[in-house]
Amino acid sequence: MRLSRAFLPTLKETPADAQIASHRLMLRAGLVRQTSAGIYAWLPAGLRVLRRVEQIVREEQDRAGAQEILMPTIQSADLWRESGRYDDYGKEMLRITDRHDRDMLFGPTNEEMVTDIFKTYARSYRDLPRNLYHIQWKFRDEVRPRFGVMRGREFLMKDAYSFDATQDGARHSYRQMFLAYLRTFQRLGLTAVPMRADTGPIGGDLSHEFIILADTGESGVFYDATYETTDWAGTDVATDDVAGLEAFFNGVTASYAATDEMHDAAAWSQVPQDRRREGRGIEVGHIFYFGTKYSAAMGLTLPGPDGTTVVPEMGSYGIGVSRLVGALIEANHDEAGIKWPDAVAPWAATILNLRVGDAATDAMCEQLYAALGDEAVYDDRGSRAGEKFADADLMGFPWQAIIGPRGAAAGKVELKRRATGERVEVSFEEAIAKIRGG
Repeated sequence: MRLSRAFLPTLKETPADAQIASHRLMLRAGLVRQTSAGIYAWLPAGLRVLRRVEQIVREEQDRAGAQEILMPTIQSADLWRESGRYDDYGKEMLRITDRHDRDMLFGPTNEEMVTDIFKTYARSYRDLPRNLYHIQWKFRDEVRPRFGVMRGREFLMKDAYSFDATQDGARHSYRQMFLAYLRTFQRLGLTAVPMRADTGPIGGDLSHEFIILADTGESGVFYDATYETTDWAGTDVATDDVAGLEAFFNGVTASYAATDEMHDAAAWSQVPQDRRREGRGIEVGHIFYFGTKYSAAMGLTLPGPDGTTVVPEMGSYGIGVSRLVGALIEANHDEAGIKWPDAVAPWAATILNLRVGDAATDAMCEQLYAALGDEAVYDDRGSRAGEKFADADLMGFPWQAIIGPRGAAAGKVELKRRATGERVEVSFEEAIAKIRGG
């Protein structure tokens, strides 16, 4: 993409109502535009990041054996009356009456919908286990939406729902998602710590929230430093290995981790001093096992073996996909702008032409742009070098390929690594290899 033709509307001034770094930088870097309180339009650069986050989430759900569907945003109130949650959910639910006076709602979550879908097609206990997920926009009418996409009213979420014949099976499904979440966040470039959590209005007796450290986090957090050094993506336990996955889960959760709401000072005192970490954290995922709360209420019963009846045991597993974009910025920025991890950056590099109109410089920039294709944004504007550097830092490209007359004459490209600030002069071929290698 040529920057002279791109729709990447950066801002020099910080919007007055943006209170935290991610909100300020998403607006300044042209990732989103607020259209009303807590609702945002995603512009080209922001949408590319959102799609990259979504794809990593999808790949790890598929790897764990979940199957993707797509449920509607508008739901019938009758489903929620079946579960008993329609009147209990509160004012965060946007209730709608259609032209036939039927009560509808903009879905804030999908336990009722997915239970009804599964109930329609499941015939016996042999249809278990199953795990269904989708990535869909949701709406919760927050009384005070703030912090940009971190606490908006409309948001993109991945939610998965497991159905099992037994409690043991349901806990295995829970552990599969637990591992999938650890792998997902590590692939995104985040250190996310699983912390035992209150189940809240979802219900159930087993729940973990996954939290990353950030000064603007909602909760105080306390955890063992072992969570910072483990390679979850490289963990070789198979998701269908029941005993192995249970041992993995027990091993991970044996290390201390808690929000301030669940903090146990006595247990914390047993963690070696040099391994204690504390600060504030942002929730980026939440998983629940809630048994038969919804299946029983909504009449999901299946013929079991030997004339028995099975009421499926269920769990739900959420990741805030759009929220993650804000969380990634909170964890990866400086005063100059965003520092995107390679896995989620909208483009791997920007090519900075420091002398537009110089034949050798133009030719080398064009050659590098042709070689990198959709991996790069070419800053071909006739702007001052300082403006180009400032925009490149603001937008957070992992690599800046800097080309001026001196370098072009020598066949050299100056590469700047945004995350570290390191600069190195390399050949044309080496520049391509480094940018593609991350």
